[in-house]
Order: sequence, then C-alpha cells, then structure tokens
Amino acid sequence: MGGPQEIWSGCVIPGDLLYDLEADVWVRLEDADGGPEAVVGMTDVAQTRGGRLVQVGWKRPGSRVVRGRPLAVVESAKWVGPMRSPLSGVVLESNERAFELDIAVANRDPYDRGWFYRVRPTRLAEELSQLAGADRAYEHYRHVIDAEGITCIRCAE
Repeated sequence: MGGPQEIWSGCVIPGDLLYDLEADVWVRLEDADGGPEAVVGMTDVAQTRGGRLVQVGWKRPGSRVVRGRPLAVVESAKWVGPMRSPLSGVVLESNERAFELDIAVANRDPYDRGWFYRVRPTRLAEELSQLAGADRAYEHYRHVIDAEGITCIRCAE
C-alpha cells in the first residue's frame, strides 16, 4: 500500500484511495492497457461493522455494473446485504479465489489482499466527482466512528 494513511480508533483510511462514503467502499485507480482500471474493496470501517465475512455472492467477469447498484452480496456474522458499486463499468476480474482460500481476507487486509473486484470504468469522467478523496473520507469516518462508537479490529490470522 503506497501513500500516507490516517488512523482513527484503530480504523485505517489510506491516503492514496478514493472513497464512496455512502457505500463504505474504496477505489484505487490504476493505469492499464486499454484505459484506467478501478480496484474496489470494502473499507476498514465496513469490515468492522459487518464482522467476519462468511460468504460473498460474486459477479462474473464481463458483467456490467452501475454506480450505486449491487456489485456483490456480502454475508457476515452480523449482516447480509449488497456491496454497492462505486463506479459504472465492466467487471474485469474478481478476487473470488482469495476469498475461497480465506473468507476473512477482507477482514484481515481490506486494502491489499482483500480487494473484491477490478473494474473497467465506463463513466469515470462523470462519476469521479462523486468519490471522496482521503481528507474528506478521514473527516467523514472520524465522525461516523465517534458517533457509532466503532473501534476497528482485524481478524487474526
């Protein structure tokens, strides 16, 4: 993970990512042949709120996704619901194999090994302004963490 990060009540907010604050999802934009790609995952706050994952319903590569619509169905010890897509695009790859080997990979390492999808954005210019930078995300999550009494913890290996 590159770039500075902020930590509040044990919750990590990396400085090199963009965030969909309503969906509790992070985005890492990467240059690739054929245009930008977005690596997507759940935030540290989201994995803490939900608890240990027990199952993920995956979209297949080639699937079209729309910002704000379900990207995956996530089931945890405390919650079942959609992981909403932060961008519209086409799923290039899922990290399903890593989750098959360790279903709690996103609980252990939400910003690196626990990513969910690689997506080719189709409306990036229009939707980029709807994502928050690290400073805004840090302020948002600091408020949420304090208001909800959250202390982020990671599952042990």
